[in-house]
Amino acid sequence: QVQVVESGGGLVQAGGSLRLSCAVSGNIFNVNPMGWYRQAPGKQRELVANIFSGGRTNYADSVKGRFTISRDNAKNTVYLEMNSLEPEDTAVYYCNAITIVRGLQVDYWGQGTQVTVSS
Repeated sequence: QVQVVESGGGLVQAGGSLRLSCAVSGNIFNVNPMGWYRQAPGKQRELVANIFSGGRTNYADSVKGRFTISRDNAKNTVYLEMNSLEPEDTAVYYCNAITIVRGLQVDYWGQGTQVTVSS
């Protein structure tokens, strides 16, 4: 069984910062990539950022220069440092972990953590 546990969401004023953490545990190996998605009310879930075990990262254009993703491979933990937050960043943030099982991609998701940015 695999557990994906997020923490670090909350309420912050515009211009502020938050740090999200996500730990993946259980019977899972070679988690690649790990990442964060978000879903705002009435909108589709979108990729915020992801990171591969070798360090390669991808960011949504809307967060480039403001958010930084990092991971601890030994702990299967991924972090998202969010700076200069804007009201448009308000959403439920979901941790995503991908692995390959018998040649097929398997996605694991966290329960989501709310990030609210007030103007």
